[in-house]
Amino acid sequence: MNNRTLALGFGVAALGMLGLAFASKPLYDTFCRVTGFGGTTQVADAAPEEILDRTVNVRFDANVMNAPVQFRALQTSMDVHLGEHGLAFFEVTNTADHDVSLMASYNVTPHRAGIYYNKLECFCFEERIVKAGETKKLPVVYFVSPEMDADSNLADVRTITLSYTFYETDKFRGAAKSAALN
Repeated sequence: MNNRTLALGFGVAALGMLGLAFASKPLYDTFCRVTGFGGTTQVADAAPEEILDRTVNVRFDANVMNAPVQFRALQTSMDVHLGEHGLAFFEVTNTADHDVSLMASYNVTPHRAGIYYNKLECFCFEERIVKAGETKKLPVVYFVSPEMDADSNLADVRTITLSYTFYETDKFRGAAKSAALN
């Protein structure tokens, strides 16, 4: 093999690795959404028509990461039948003297239940702007799929925890502070 062929091979390999590096996050996100891996929940357009007798207790967890807000679940838990839609509320209060832009990351535990936890409406779907001193009540409409009942790996699951973490978005941070000062 000559040096030119070897250099070309290394160049193609380097470009391939660079391409995979850029594609890995969207591919991983898609994989998690499709499989529920890592407790990633699903998004649904409508609740199923079938409601089973089996119930699960859904617990709610609220966290904040490096954002000037207080965030809490307005209920600690609720029992829902598989297939029945539930409505839970969270509350966020901006404790800063400027507006903040927030995003929420979320997951469920046990992680293997993520594929069966479906959200119909959620504050986590988009960025939220909370004005200085403002408190917002945020709904989550969800259901646990009746298909979970047929999954023998989840026969022992009686409790699912839905956990949110609010964080301030970088793209808005400077603009919000500037606007608050004007």
